[in-house]
Amino acid sequence: MMELTTEQFIHDFELTLNEQQQTILSTATPSELFVALAHTIRQYYTPLWIERNKKLQENKDKIAYYFSVEFLPGRMLETNLLNLGILDVVKEGFAQLGIDFTQVKQAEHDMALGNGGLGRLAAAFMDSLATTGYAGFGNGLRYKYGLFKQRIVNGYQVELPDAWFGSIGNVWETRKDHDIVDVRFFGNVYMTDAGNGKLKPVYSDAQVLRAVPYDVPQLGYGNGVVNNLRLWDVEIPEEYELSYPTIEDRRRVEDITAVLYPDDSSDEGKKLRLMQEYFMTSAGLQTIVKSYLKLGLPLERIYEKVSVHINDTHPAVAPAEFMRILIDEYGLEWDDAWNATQKVMSYTNHTILSEALEKWHTGLFAHVLPRVYQIIVEIDNRYAAQMSAQGVDYETIENTRIVRNNQVHMAHLAIIGGHSVNGVAQIHTELLKEDTLRDFYKVSPEKFNNKTNGIVQRRWTQIAAPGLSKTIDKWIGQGWRSDIHELRKLNEYVDNSQAQADFWEVKQLAKQRLADYIEQTTGVHVTTDAIFDVQVKRLHAYKRQLLNVMHIIKLYWDIKDNPEGEFTPRVFIFGAKAAPGYHFAKSIIKIINELANLINNDEQIGDKLKVVFLENYRVSLAELIIPAANVSEQISLASKEASGTSNMKFMMTGAVTMATLDGANIEIKDEVGDDNIVIFGMTKDDVYNHYATRDYYSRGIYDNDPVIHRVVNTFVDGTIPNCQREGSEIFDALITYNDEYFLLQDFTSYVEAQEHLTQLYADRARWMHMSMTNIANSDKFTSDDTIRQYAQEIWNLSLPSHGKHRI
Repeated sequence: MMELTTEQFIHDFELTLNEQQQTILSTATPSELFVALAHTIRQYYTPLWIERNKKLQENKDKIAYYFSVEFLPGRMLETNLLNLGILDVVKEGFAQLGIDFTQVKQAEHDMALGNGGLGRLAAAFMDSLATTGYAGFGNGLRYKYGLFKQRIVNGYQVELPDAWFGSIGNVWETRKDHDIVDVRFFGNVYMTDAGNGKLKPVYSDAQVLRAVPYDVPQLGYGNGVVNNLRLWDVEIPEEYELSYPTIEDRRRVEDITAVLYPDDSSDEGKKLRLMQEYFMTSAGLQTIVKSYLKLGLPLERIYEKVSVHINDTHPAVAPAEFMRILIDEYGLEWDDAWNATQKVMSYTNHTILSEALEKWHTGLFAHVLPRVYQIIVEIDNRYAAQMSAQGVDYETIENTRIVRNNQVHMAHLAIIGGHSVNGVAQIHTELLKEDTLRDFYKVSPEKFNNKTNGIVQRRWTQIAAPGLSKTIDKWIGQGWRSDIHELRKLNEYVDNSQAQADFWEVKQLAKQRLADYIEQTTGVHVTTDAIFDVQVKRLHAYKRQLLNVMHIIKLYWDIKDNPEGEFTPRVFIFGAKAAPGYHFAKSIIKIINELANLINNDEQIGDKLKVVFLENYRVSLAELIIPAANVSEQISLASKEASGTSNMKFMMTGAVTMATLDGANIEIKDEVGDDNIVIFGMTKDDVYNHYATRDYYSRGIYDNDPVIHRVVNTFVDGTIPNCQREGSEIFDALITYNDEYFLLQDFTSYVEAQEHLTQLYADRARWMHMSMTNIANSDKFTSDDTIRQYAQEIWNLSLPSHGKHRI
């Protein structure tokens, strides 16, 4: 850890505030104080960053480059302070100066470079790569706006620009002009004789744009290692400025790095998204090759020093673009380039849903990326010929081709163009082999492996739940802070009454903080005596927020039928964004909010039942919600959720998981045991059996189960006000269109599980045994271990000697 006294910090901070912000403590705003603090921290880590890059170059260490369209780190201030080992010093220094650290912390905007689990995982991996000491760098886009800022108006989701840059910008980034590269789009490409029997591509009328890198340091925990996250921005090269005479022309260029996931419901939107993905990928690969060549090693053996990882299908153009660079720009022969490409590239699949795997119409692709399309067609033709020569049957070859039915299948390109394909939970990987990618598994089983997702335990304990962390320290010491596996020592105390009392108190304090936030932001008063039941994640039909809503409706009717009956108070907390074009998901948000208005304002119900939808769910809000949860809702239809990571965060902070046997829930169950998790619903085999037999008939369940009949009718009988259209849409989805995600099938099991959970909560000793068991056995899900598996089993990285020691 960095050696820094409080006195030295105060001196450095005040000097930076005076010189850079040109103000003094008594007049500085929280934003000015934050910027000054950030620049002070930069002074501390910059020498480490320079030394790290110098050593990697000198030692010619192999580097893994993690390509992702999303990175979602949240606020970086506390992470950087914690990892440098000076968080407590800074807090003490601020206390002496009379500065409210929390206010300064909140002046930092979440880095809105992602949407949900995909981006949060990528950010976790950046943290863990630096902490484990491996040389792993990120490659993404420098979005000016996040996905969107969600506001709830009259119960509806309204999308506003998420201008996270604000007036401060990104205080952690550094522009690197020496690595600027050009990226080409459109135009025509024809081949000309370059001599020696080689052809050379000639571009005409191409659009040339400049890719400008901004580097964001990624600090390891207590070890002095600083890795890099490179984010690309777009500019118009000076020599082409006359080609963009109007503001509108320039805006079309700037749109490439304006917003994450531009609306692709139109052809223009599709084109922009493809340009965005290629821009990031091409720029990153170009600089990787240039950096490698400085080592003086042969290009055809670049795989010995470079790994490129494709996180989901967004950067899956990488194998074709890498081939273009090696062949067109550096003159490698096809076979040498292809051998290098396959050994460099690896791919993580994040979905079981085949329809979610990215595909592009061949006409659009060829128009936007003419040369890359030529290369993809060549890869595809050679692949088909090779498979045929190996005796692979025609149907399998056709099912696995890259170009098929006038579409470019990006997952197929990533699999064929690389040496490794991994899923992100045991069940997910098995389903990829059995279903989504079964033809590829039949052809290349050696490429498939599993890497269960993980989380950065430091953020979700030491930063988000400092009170919890101190209580863990009290009972097992501080060793777990650097070795998370020491959490297992807590198993010795799960039935210790004093330990249970301590951990109960920590949870109650976290619940009170959240309750205060709820009242402040929504006006709804909730009691911490209630069970805090939380479902926070992207709003999607397969994640089944609607099943949660149906259970709430049942509880509402139970209370209305028997208002004097005994009832354990429950607070149901939702947080979720729906994709702007996802109409059904937005209807569910409207239903949740109108149901909340109905219940929260019913005096007969009072504190027995509350429903809260917290708008604009993001990392910093998750840090407030997750430590306060008693119950973690992980209720996706079995076989649909790849892994999940919120389930791990809830587990680590002492929530009990209410779950289907889906994603990483299965592995959580394996760690805590059947008695310390609440499981309900169909298995993936049950689901697949329904698919095979087509025997599911939701109307039959609706007609024959009076409880379900009443719950479903509530959507359309006027009970829930102001949402007749949305209620009808939900009714139709459940009954008219046969309930695609089997909510009615799983409802009774879910209700029984919820009743069992209520009984468990009533026995505090039993509940705290469960809660503490979850904390004690959450160490399996550290992203530090996950990233070690990637580094050793996929990327073949060695641990640099300068990345092994703490400072």
